[in-house]
Parts: sequence; C-alpha cells; structure tokens
Amino acid sequence: MKIHIDIDCFFASAARIDDPTLVGKPIAIGGRSDTKIFTNNSKHQVVDFQNTGSFVPTFYKAYEKSDDINAFKDEDGRIRGILTTSSYEAREYGIKTAMSINEALALCPHLIIKSPNMSLYQELSNKLYEYLCEKIPLVEQASIDEFYGDLSGWVKDEDVEDFIYKLRDDILKIIKLPVSIGSANSKYIAKLATTFAKPYGCKIIYDNQINDFIEPIAIKSFAGIGKSMTQKLESVHIHTLGELRRRRGIVESWGPYAIELYKRVCGFTDAPIKTTRKRKSIGISRTFDAIFSRNELRRRIHILTRHLSYAILKLDVIPTVFHLSIDYEMNQKTHKNVTLCELFNEKTFDNLCINMFNEADIHKRDQVIRLGISCSSFTRDSKKELSLIGFDEQQKLKKLTNTTQLLREKYGIDSLKWGGEF
Repeated sequence: MKIHIDIDCFFASAARIDDPTLVGKPIAIGGRSDTKIFTNNSKHQVVDFQNTGSFVPTFYKAYEKSDDINAFKDEDGRIRGILTTSSYEAREYGIKTAMSINEALALCPHLIIKSPNMSLYQELSNKLYEYLCEKIPLVEQASIDEFYGDLSGWVKDEDVEDFIYKLRDDILKIIKLPVSIGSANSKYIAKLATTFAKPYGCKIIYDNQINDFIEPIAIKSFAGIGKSMTQKLESVHIHTLGELRRRRGIVESWGPYAIELYKRVCGFTDAPIKTTRKRKSIGISRTFDAIFSRNELRRRIHILTRHLSYAILKLDVIPTVFHLSIDYEMNQKTHKNVTLCELFNEKTFDNLCINMFNEADIHKRDQVIRLGISCSSFTRDSKKELSLIGFDEQQKLKKLTNTTQLLREKYGIDSLKWGGEF
C-alpha cells in the first residue's frame, strides 16, 4: 500500500518547537511580500531551492525573533499581510489560511502572530525526510510538508495500520512534529484519506471501501480537480466524487485528462513514487502598494531580474521560456511570454525582461500592484537547441556573468547592482 504523510499546521508546529511556550495557544504565521528587496535595506536575503509548496518562496528574508509582529507593520504603524497557516486553537475562532492579519486579530485579539522562519521549516522538513527514508524503502517528498511512501513488499496489508500509527507516534516523539497519515493502494486516495485523518490521525482506505469513502466528498477536495474542472462538473450537476463516479460516460467524453481523472478518483490508476524531482521552473514576484511611475516599475524589474539571475546561475540551468506578469490595481492582469534559445547571461536577461514589461504594460493609465518574472523549459528537459547566431558574443557575456556571480556569492546579492536600480 501507499501512504501519504502530511505535517499538521506545519509552520505553526515548527514555531512551537522553537518556542514551547506557544503549545496550546492560538498562534498563526503571517506572510507578507518582501518589499524591502526594492530598498537599500535588503540585506539578509536567503535563496533556497530545496522545497516547494504553498507559501514557500525561493527568495526570503532571514528570520529575526524580535521582528514577529513588527514585520507586518508599515511605517505609519498599520498592520499588513495575510496568514499562511494557523494552529487548531486559532481555527476555533474562525481563523483561516489567507485571511488578513487584521481580520484574524478582530476574531481573536489574543492571537499570537509569528513571522515565517523558512530556514527552520527547511531544516525540520529535511529531518523528517531523512527519518522516513530510514523507515520506508521508497519515499517521495511532494512539498515541504508532504511525503509519500510505498510499503509494497515491505509491510503486509494487514500490518499497515499498526505500522502507520507507530510511525506517526515516533515522528512526534523524535522530531516533535505532529503528522497525519492516509493509506490506500493509490497515492491519490491516500492523499484524500489524510484530509479526513487530520488532526494527528491515521486513516486506511482499502479497495473495497473506496466507493463508500468518496461518495459524500465534494469534488473540489480531490487533488487535480481545479477551479475550471469544478465549474465544468457542477454545470452537469456533479458535486461529489460519488456522483462523478456514477457519471463515467459524460466525464470521459471530455477527453484524455478527464478519463485519467476518473480513474484516479475511483482508485483504478496510480502513479509511481518519485524518489527525486527535477525543478522545472524558477520565478520571483512581489506585491506592493499601488505604483503609477513606470520608471519606478522598471527599476523594480531590474532588481527582480538580478535576483532571479542569481538563482538561475545557482541552479546551473539554461532557461528558454521567459514569462512576465503584471497585476493592476483594478483587478486587470496582463502577461508576456518570450522564447529565447541561447546561452544565459544576466545582461540579455535584464534587457529581455524590460522589453517584456514595456510590451505587457497595456494599461498605462492604471497603477501596478504586482510584478512577476519566471523562467522555464530548461535545455536539460526540452528538445530545444541553442542558437549559434552571435555565439561568440554570448560566450563573452556569459563569462562576465559568471564573474559577477562569484562576487555576489562572496559578498551578497546586493554587492553588484544594475545602474537602472538607482
């Protein structure tokens, strides 16, 4: 059987390991876009590629204990930001993920707000992964707080229940993290079972129990059924997984993706445990107070490209697809995609991003509240070949970029900046 392990309220649980006095109290972890990246006070930036998942950025500010609540205050003292997670004690007051900090404090005035401590999260996640590898032959890390394990040929089906309960208790005892574990013959059903095992529980779904188990579950609870698929299913009066199972004909008529989705929901198909994962993309984005000045926005593009270039070079990849997105104040959004197959260098990348911004910025009378840049389709994973046109010049710029990278690795990302940043 397969098992799915999910850390309960991970960021909040980690905060309690760091500070045991928080146990039993309503706590929440706040999140706010790091706009200090655009100022001269942007030191202590950390770049981490280890894990991904909701609210897990590649670039983040190093944690400072004294900065917990002050980290969410503007210069005028206003508290800004959203919650990335909260403890079960806090949830009893109606506090939810992605709720604004101000809303949460209104519901629970004695709520303790902590700043995210990404270094601690990565450390604990790695500890749990290493521990699971000692106990289970095949382990897949799906995100910073989610893991899959394959017990086939290792633990008999009749012994799975005892195994996962002991595993849960041992993880709490040794690593101090509360986890919930779901088990089934497919990863998809095991993950769904974990949802109904929380908090700090275990749930096993055998093949002959799948139909009864999924019958009342809302379709949006199943991983892989997103907003658009939910709307499509609801348009034909399918609201639960049980209803989806009984409407096989209409679901499968929607094409290959829907056919595969149907098999996953019913437990007919599974996916192998992936012991290694390759990063397929890398990006950086920031949300900020509304800005109209296009010169200031271009200055921020320079800063974002400098940081993203640093990450690309650390990954040692050559991206060939580049994406820039803009969010405006009145809920308008635009984007621009460019494909460029040549050696990566920071100067070309910076010029490319500025040009993408100029072309994507079609609402020039509107203020901008968010900028995002991402790169994907690395040459190691694609069939694209690099262009030989201007290759000698590309090599020169690449050499300069590599020298710049060495200086930044030694003295910090901010040690060398573009003239357009000032």
